[in-house]
Amino acid sequence: MTPSVEEISEHLLKHNIKPSYQRIKILEYLVTKRNHPTADEIHKELVKEIPSLSKTTIYNTLKTFIETNLARVITIEENETRYDADISDHGHFKCDECGSIYDFRVNIDILEPDELESFKINEKNVYYSGICKKCISKEEG
Repeated sequence: MTPSVEEISEHLLKHNIKPSYQRIKILEYLVTKRNHPTADEIHKELVKEIPSLSKTTIYNTLKTFIETNLARVITIEENETRYDADISDHGHFKCDECGSIYDFRVNIDILEPDELESFKINEKNVYYSGICKKCISKEEG
């Protein structure tokens, strides 16, 4: 279900973020597309609707979303920063063939090694890479 502009505005206000049109559209994109986009991908898509939208606005908005826990950064490859509006604990799988990134449920807490019990953990990530079902079926077909 796609959230309404009003719902997104309320969500931003709950996090003490002024719901500007650009911020609403960026959060709407993250929530509805769920494709773990880069800032460039967000810009490329939204500039069609908002021609004056700058990459700086996108980076600043994403930074605000991360600081207020509305989104998180996922870095599956060193040279590629992506953004995810799903801040729950879950894993990511990146297809080596098509580049798609998929979410999967995982109990991250059971993966915590005993050696880290005296550390304060701020973030937990689980990443896999390989070939997705769609690409496997293309190879077999």
